[in-house]
Amino acid sequence: MLLLDYQNVLIESLLKDRFAADATPTSIDQLISDFDNVTFHISTPTSKTQILISIAIKCWPELVKYGAEAVLQREYGPYIVEPEQGYDFSVQVDLENLPAEQEEKDQLVSRISLLKRHAMAAPFEQAFDEYAVLHEQASHYTSESAPQGVREGGEVRAIHYRDPETIYIKASHDRVTVIFSTVFSDETDRVFGKVFLQEFADARRRAIQNAPQVLFRNDPPLELQGVPGLKSGKGEMSYITFVLFPRHLTPQRRYEVISHIQTFRDYFHYHIKASKAYIHSRMRRRTADFLQVLRRARPEAEEKERKTASGRTFKVQG
Repeated sequence: MLLLDYQNVLIESLLKDRFAADATPTSIDQLISDFDNVTFHISTPTSKTQILISIAIKCWPELVKYGAEAVLQREYGPYIVEPEQGYDFSVQVDLENLPAEQEEKDQLVSRISLLKRHAMAAPFEQAFDEYAVLHEQASHYTSESAPQGVREGGEVRAIHYRDPETIYIKASHDRVTVIFSTVFSDETDRVFGKVFLQEFADARRRAIQNAPQVLFRNDPPLELQGVPGLKSGKGEMSYITFVLFPRHLTPQRRYEVISHIQTFRDYFHYHIKASKAYIHSRMRRRTADFLQVLRRARPEAEEKERKTASGRTFKVQG
């Protein structure tokens, strides 16, 4: 299966062209749409050599609540400027003051193209840090004697990143649970979704023992008990749960795990649509084959029936 890129490819391509040694500075005013209703604006409002990259995210207030500003400060420190009007966060690059080494230029391009990824990573990083604290606290108790706060885990972080879909993240002393609420507006999509998720579960049982546990249900999981505004029943809303165990939460694997889990919803729905398109193309090709067989079975010259004056009939070749 195809894995979607974490970075915005258009931003990456545009900055690489502008960062080239022989590039001529030109004016830019370009809007770029990304997954999850995220919008970028790349422009040169003051000078052709100063490129401003701004991002607008629907769930920005929630990301700020969960530490997005600290993460972005860590990643973009000296490049951060006052947000452009109508956008949530902006960075600015001066083409006359770029790093000297090509490798450093490439790293800067990569970091800026990952702007959405880094902003969305904040609640995951916060939950991973909370898991480490709870894990340390739980190591001093038995499962029966542990305080209630350690047994129940931390708060549920809700990121309302799409209408009406949400990502829920909950840290415990032995795991981090990530729950996606997703809408299947078409019953066929629901069937495809179940097949995909069953394959996720089967692959884990067959060969990939280190993969997270994947659960699928129409009712809200127990981890979301008490969270307001949840929809349940056999409607369009479904819940997909990933259980990340300690082996997924090590500092060495944190970056990759967060990147993968962020793009799951887009990856999931992309492959549902790709599968439907593939099946439809197979159906059209099969129908074309059947029509060709029917055309070959039709006689080239049909016999015609005529009558004589006395009323008798006879057949002639046309």
